[in-house]
Amino acid sequence: MNRVAIVTDSASDLPPDEARAANITVVPLFVTFGDKEYRAGVDLSSEDFWRELTKPGASFPKTAAAPPGAFKEVFERLFAEGAEEIVNVGVGSKLSATIGSAKVAREMLPDKADRIHIVDSASASTGVTLLAKMAVVMAASGKTGAQIATELERRRDDVKLYVALETLEYLKRGGRISPARAAIGNVLSVKPIITVEDGVVETADRPRTRGKARARLLELLTAKPVEDIAILHAQAENIEAFADELAAAAKFPRDRITINLIGPSVGPHLGPGAYGAVVLTSRQ
Repeated sequence: MNRVAIVTDSASDLPPDEARAANITVVPLFVTFGDKEYRAGVDLSSEDFWRELTKPGASFPKTAAAPPGAFKEVFERLFAEGAEEIVNVGVGSKLSATIGSAKVAREMLPDKADRIHIVDSASASTGVTLLAKMAVVMAASGKTGAQIATELERRRDDVKLYVALETLEYLKRGGRISPARAAIGNVLSVKPIITVEDGVVETADRPRTRGKARARLLELLTAKPVEDIAILHAQAENIEAFADELAAAAKFPRDRITINLIGPSVGPHLGPGAYGAVVLTSRQ
């Protein structure tokens, strides 16, 4: 273990095997289908989540933040295993109460609080993952927890997330848009592209066909030179082809682009068929 341990939460959509390989600890959020509650990524994998969501007659899932006790347990374990400091990179605080839980957990460990650094990613899904992986690289190079947190906060505005939605139905079910607006959008075949600005979900554009949405998505993602790319999708078709197109458009090595399935913490708000990417834009 590096002297600085890196922690994130399941809203990062970081697959368990990738988390283990990168030595990142993932604290699960909760998702509930009817009367069944699951820990995202622990009791319910991303693949199982989509199977459950798309079952005929399935209830709409509810998500809940990870509780302070879950973070406290993780922080205590990492210190016991030899970590000298911890950097927690969490889903945006305007999107989830999870960052608040991590801060409460830090207060529950007053003798170690100054060694626990909590970074609000102001993003979600692979936007969180990109920052967490940056933290791992910095920790391996010998940076302190404070130095890592400062650098992540400096670079988080360079993380850009754009996702094209297949349907407005899940935004409607989650209360993000009105039923009337969803109905109009579906009649017009709108394929909205959403983004996260200042930690809040916003509409970036409203193309009216899949082809136009794909072309616009590529434009938005390659508007600036990029240092890193991570694709996210919700069982979208032809995602490998999209990765190829994005690599070519961004002039970025295809073999460095990761493709992650959106999981239970973020998926209910996007719905099946959604796809997009997160890019770390260059400051040069």
